[in-house]
Amino acid sequence: MGTQTLIKQPERVSSGFDDFFKPWNDLFGNGGFLGKTMNLPAVNITEAKGDFLISLAVPGMKKDDFKIDVIGNMLTISSEKEETKEEKEKVFTRKEYNYSSFSRTFTLPEEINKEKIEATYDDGVLKISLPAKEEAKKLPGKQIAVK
Repeated sequence: MGTQTLIKQPERVSSGFDDFFKPWNDLFGNGGFLGKTMNLPAVNITEAKGDFLISLAVPGMKKDDFKIDVIGNMLTISSEKEETKEEKEKVFTRKEYNYSSFSRTFTLPEEINKEKIEATYDDGVLKISLPAKEEAKKLPGKQIAVK
């Protein structure tokens, strides 16, 4: 499980292994020689007037599949989903298992009102609204003159 603060993270530089095995990875859809141990959903974080909005692309889920916790200044979004599919024909039975999980943790700024955090799930996108405390919104900005 990784932890992120609400700031832009630098891009990952590909390793020599990724470049060497790229033709096979492209063919088999591995996405990199080292691969990912977890399938992490894409995240967008936007900020307006001190309020933050975290949006995760998680299609195919239900709202009950998510667990969202705030402990101290840490916001953790996680999910575990297990599915079994069975097809029976005259000669054979095919059974497929699918298990997926993820966990994302973000460090919240002190200005966030933890009591008013809300989450919605619609059209494959989980949105978590992180409103700023009223005191934080009223603080005047200050412009610094360069000497």
